[in-house]
Amino acid sequence: MEPAVQKLSIFSLIANADPVVQVIMALLVFASLWSWTVAYDKWGQFGEIERRSREFEKAFWSGRDVADLDDRGSDKPGAAMSRVFAAGAREWRDAERMMATPAHVQMTQERADRLMGAAVQRELARAGRSLSVLATIAASTPFIGLLGTVWGIMNSFTSIASNKQTDLTVVAPGIAEALIATALGLAAAIPAVIFYNKFAGDLDRLADRLESFTDEVGARFARRASERV
Repeated sequence: MEPAVQKLSIFSLIANADPVVQVIMALLVFASLWSWTVAYDKWGQFGEIERRSREFEKAFWSGRDVADLDDRGSDKPGAAMSRVFAAGAREWRDAERMMATPAHVQMTQERADRLMGAAVQRELARAGRSLSVLATIAASTPFIGLLGTVWGIMNSFTSIASNKQTDLTVVAPGIAEALIATALGLAAAIPAVIFYNKFAGDLDRLADRLESFTDEVGARFARRASERV
C-alpha cells in the first residue's frame, strides 16, 4: 500500500502531470501570488491615504483660516486630500486680487470646483490602479482551473482506452491532477474576489470623502471671499 500512497501524493501527481496541466497549475500559482502581492500593496496604500487624510482634516478643521493652510500639496502617495485642497486653494488665491463683485466670487468658485473635481478623479485613478488585476484574476482563474480539470479527465479517458481497463489505478492519476487544477483555480479566485470587493468599497468611500471635502473647501473659500467683497 505504501508505494501506491507515495505515487498518489500531491507533489508526485503535480510532478508527473501532463505538461499542459503543469503549465495551467503554474499559471494559477502565479496568479494567486500576484493577487496577494497586489492586495498587500493596496492595503498599505489605502491605510496611508486614511492616515494622511485624518491628519489633513484635523488641520483643516482646527480653526485656522483656510488661507493659512499649505497650498503646495504633497508629493507623498497617500496625500490625496492635500493635493485636492491645493488644486482649489491655488485658484482662489490667484483670483483674490481681482475679486470685486459677487460675480467674480461665483466664477472663481466654479473654476476651483472644476479643478478640485479633476484632482479628485486623478486621486481615484491613482488609488484604483491595479484593482483591474484582482478583477481579472477573480474572473478568469476558475475557468483556467476548469481547463486543467477537463484536460486531466481527458487524460483519464485516454488511459482507459489505451490500457483497455477501468481499474482505479489507471484513471486515478488523471482525475487527481484534474481536481488539483480545480482546487488551484478556486484558491486563486476566492481571495482575489474578497480583495477586490474590499478595495472597491474603500475606493467608493474615498470618492465620497473627497467629494464632500471639495464642497467644504469651496464653501469656506467662498465665505472668506464674500466677506472681502
